[in-house]
Amino acid sequence: MSDLNLFPSNDPPADPGPQASPIDLGGDTPLAARMRPRTLDEFRGQDHLLAPGKPLRSMIDQGTPGSMILWGPPGSGKTTLARLIADRTEAAFVGFSAVTEGVARVREVIKEARQRRKGTGRSTILFCDEIHRFNRAQQDAFLPHVESGTVILIGATTENPSFEVVRPLLSRAPVFALEPLDTEAIGEIMDAALRDDRGLASMALDVHPDALQAMARAADGDARRALGILETAAKLVGPEGVLDRTQAEAAVQHRFAIYDKSGEEHFNTISALHKAVRGSDPDGALYWLARMIQGGEDPLYVARRLVRMASEDIGLADPGALTIAIAARDAFQFLGPPEGELALAEAVVYLASAPKSNRMYVAWKEARQSARDTPAAPVPLHIRNAPTGLMKELGYGEGYLYDPDEPGGVSAQGYLPEEVSGRLFYRPGSAGFEQSIGERLDRWREQKEAAGRTESNHEEPPFPRS
Repeated sequence: MSDLNLFPSNDPPADPGPQASPIDLGGDTPLAARMRPRTLDEFRGQDHLLAPGKPLRSMIDQGTPGSMILWGPPGSGKTTLARLIADRTEAAFVGFSAVTEGVARVREVIKEARQRRKGTGRSTILFCDEIHRFNRAQQDAFLPHVESGTVILIGATTENPSFEVVRPLLSRAPVFALEPLDTEAIGEIMDAALRDDRGLASMALDVHPDALQAMARAADGDARRALGILETAAKLVGPEGVLDRTQAEAAVQHRFAIYDKSGEEHFNTISALHKAVRGSDPDGALYWLARMIQGGEDPLYVARRLVRMASEDIGLADPGALTIAIAARDAFQFLGPPEGELALAEAVVYLASAPKSNRMYVAWKEARQSARDTPAAPVPLHIRNAPTGLMKELGYGEGYLYDPDEPGGVSAQGYLPEEVSGRLFYRPGSAGFEQSIGERLDRWREQKEAAGRTESNHEEPPFPRS
């Protein structure tokens, strides 16, 4: 739900022209709307942007904010901050939502902004909520008016602007990232609502500290959700009621996971899971797996990523990792949720606990690059297929040695084309099973070198080391 009109202004229009009438904040107006911060001092959280001396705060204090994109989760204060910027700079605030309005409305706003600037010298802050809902052409429509200074554009988005906002607009409107509010800031907002005449002061509630903490935690960094929970709890207990932990939990009812299966949180969360596995942290990996499953992620998407982790981050340090990952996928397909989720959890713990090596990943990457660099390198004659007499006459397969029949099971012959002869793509590490692989390959290389010297001297190659 858009928060565009969640905090309607109490102030009358400051200049002539088509303006929205002030909205009565009494009656059934939600608590979140009544408690909208009126000044920056009342604004809670986002100290990394608004603490004294921070760039955004300095721009606001100097009355010279430019166009910007405010990126943050719901309830982090994007709309409120845009309104406070307009109030601090005495600019007209015109807001609309990209969900419900289009370019035609933008043209109207631009026309009004020109008239306002010409008639009163007052600038206009054009606040576009959910700006990521506009397509590229619609976003491009802002560019000439931002460049000319007709409007100061403040776009708000819950999606990553790197993917959702056109580059020309990003070059003219810096991005300020708002964070989910921490529990302390949420607690301060709720406490203010309990004491403020605009809020619940008249109800004279007896609120237990543990109840306030429980509601603050349940808000998941969303101030609007926190005040909604508090308002529900207040209605449950009534005037002069006692709001304890039980009543608070009843008000929370159900806590939805903050997760978007196709957006920013999807990629952030799978990244967290992957990095926890790579970092050998089974607890962190289990937590992020649970977050994804609780958020409604497709478990088979997770299974595919686990297969990738087994190959990319573990490789031959533990060859069983790939088997476990594939088995977890098959088990989930066989059992389905919720029982099949345990197989995914088992695989996550196994992968996180396994020795790590990216040597196979590096080897494959280098081999592919070498293949791209030498696409026409011929297959050496001695390892070519020779199914016909003509091919044998041409030397196909001539001199090939069948390694299992050679002393020690290894011959001195090579298997790379001349252009890349001697290249080592796979260099085993010292973790897990790769240590054994490395020792075996070193021993075989020594045997190959000895076999080559023996062929030169017509001597028998030595028996391999145990």
